[in-house]
Amino acid sequence: MTGKRTTKMPVAARVATGSWRLQDAKARFSEVVRLASSEGPQRVTLHGREAVVVVDADAFRRMQGEPSGEQLVDALKASPYRDLDLQPSRQAMPVRSVQL
Repeated sequence: MTGKRTTKMPVAARVATGSWRLQDAKARFSEVVRLASSEGPQRVTLHGREAVVVVDADAFRRMQGEPSGEQLVDALKASPYRDLDLQPSRQAMPVRSVQL
């Protein structure tokens, strides 16, 4: 028999939709990545427990959010101590004489 050989994913390879056993995910990593882009997060289990989730890079960036410092500014604005004058006290630094 000649021709292109196709392999079907065994039923046991994917424990449930979007869920993979570690050994199957390693063997079919390209497919895991492709499905993460097209179908959503792919969960990988280790010894029957969820270990990691493979997500599309764009989805990951959306989850991370853009670093802006906005949360810090909001927290400072909401502080009951926002009206305190926090000027550092300037003291003369001791200087030692050095002979050259």
